[in-house]
Amino acid sequence: MFLPRTYPSAHSLALRGSRPILVDTGFGSDAAETERLLRAAGIEPATLMLVVHTHHHSDHVGGTAYLRARYGVPVAAHVLEAMRVNLRFPDACDAVWLDQPVEAYSVDLTLEEGAVIDAGSVQLEVLHTPGHTPGHISLWEPRERVLLLGDAAHSDDVAWLAVFGLYPQALEQACASLERLLNLGARLAYSGHGAPTDQPRAVLEAALARYARWYEDPQRLAWHACKRILAFALMIRDGIAREEIGPYLLACPWFRDHARMAFGMNPQDFVEPLLQEMLRSRAAEWRQDKLVALTPHRVPGAEWARGPTDPAAWEPL
Repeated sequence: MFLPRTYPSAHSLALRGSRPILVDTGFGSDAAETERLLRAAGIEPATLMLVVHTHHHSDHVGGTAYLRARYGVPVAAHVLEAMRVNLRFPDACDAVWLDQPVEAYSVDLTLEEGAVIDAGSVQLEVLHTPGHTPGHISLWEPRERVLLLGDAAHSDDVAWLAVFGLYPQALEQACASLERLLNLGARLAYSGHGAPTDQPRAVLEAALARYARWYEDPQRLAWHACKRILAFALMIRDGIAREEIGPYLLACPWFRDHARMAFGMNPQDFVEPLLQEMLRSRAAEWRQDKLVALTPHRVPGAEWARGPTDPAAWEPL
């Protein structure tokens, strides 16, 4: 069952039956909404048999710490990301690079290509689809030809890629993953953002075509990533004041990496061009000397986190 959500949370999917499963848990401040959505879908949170992460970004895994603490729900994720989370690597969840808060959690079941997740009446095949992250997975239900994309592709956008900074091979990996997903012949697809689609082939082909253009002009890829990452930062902070936006950006690893690697600029010189592009593209606007995101979203409540949100400060397992 598709559980549509508002930013900063990615969409979730709930599989009902004898072994209820939740795919992705949203942003940490939306944990109470996750419970409500599960109950509205006919699933008592305490009966969940498994939470599955498509990948480790805050909008997909943020509610996991709450579900584990309250209900003891086990968690499954690709081995590449599970290892970094469980070993408490400082770069887990890309949280520091992105400056996105994630409460501590652990992974109980590591997934690899070809694993099968048993949801009772439904069997989901794990497909390793790197690109957006190296440990990204999609889930495939072959009987009904339903594809759970995660952030591999969206009906109205493509996944932003961290080529400049974290994952230099992200574009090549993303294209290979999309080619593979195209060959499945899916009938219906759900992604982490945007509407479900009954035209998955058209969506995947459009994503491939867009990525092909980025091969020719990598700065387009960089602009796309910078705007998506900054817009998310504006959402979770209820905007950023005019006098604070420059210092904020200069403190962010993603911003410094893109300035230097993608645009060959001193980071201080890249602040104004990025702000102008946010305004030009209508990703953000100034409201009473505060830059705010224009994508519909719900601002997290104050002090929503119940523990450290920097992986470097997580308690060891």
